[in-house]
Amino acid sequence: MSQQPRPARTASATWTAGPLLGFDTETTGVSPTSDRLVTAALVARGPRGADGTRTQQVTTWLADPGVAIPASATDVHGISTARARAEGRPVGEVLEKVAAALAAAMAAGTPVVAYNAAYDLTLLEAELARHGLPTMRERLGRELGPVVDPLVIDRRVDRYRRGKRRLTDLCSYYGIDPEAAGLHTAEVDVVATLDVLDAMAYAHPEIARIPRAELMSWQAAAHRDWAESFNDFLRRRGRTPDVSPAWPLPDGV
Repeated sequence: MSQQPRPARTASATWTAGPLLGFDTETTGVSPTSDRLVTAALVARGPRGADGTRTQQVTTWLADPGVAIPASATDVHGISTARARAEGRPVGEVLEKVAAALAAAMAAGTPVVAYNAAYDLTLLEAELARHGLPTMRERLGRELGPVVDPLVIDRRVDRYRRGKRRLTDLCSYYGIDPEAAGLHTAEVDVVATLDVLDAMAYAHPEIARIPRAELMSWQAAAHRDWAESFNDFLRRRGRTPDVSPAWPLPDGV
């Protein structure tokens, strides 16, 4: 566990001051319902102290997904089929540990922070069901939450900013300098996501003022508004509108 010096950017009474649990995955592809887990990372940040510091604990897993990892996916995250089979734990074992940690955090009211959370959470639910393990909703006995998605929040608070909104883009925009290892390593992506959220809350103080009890409904409404607008954009260009307005899990999951 390491101490992370952080500027005291928000009042300690707000949810942004922690604790927070960051979450990210790397997978075999881009379809959350059919592709498989390869790596997962959790980064637990404790509450911000009076001096601005926070404790941080990183936990990572490498899984053998049970299927070949396409070269296109290996090019992104660096994990080959051979390495996953030689060094990875059985995917069911990894899924159980990740889901147990996330469910415990949510049950305690700790926000789970994930960039483009709908992808990672949909993949996790699909993988748990595929391997005969209790899904997150079954573990909680309710819908998922609290979840915080910096992508959803950024689209709402700075909706007219032009350009792409990948994690790399937001790191550049908010002045975050990820580690030299670069993004697309799960633990580096999680740390960058938490740092982006912190910088975003500093730039847009209204984020910190969202009541904890309203985090899910606020983001669900923000995502729905964006999705409806984006689907209209697709229709105007003769393309099929394919973005689910539901969040944090799409319709049908």
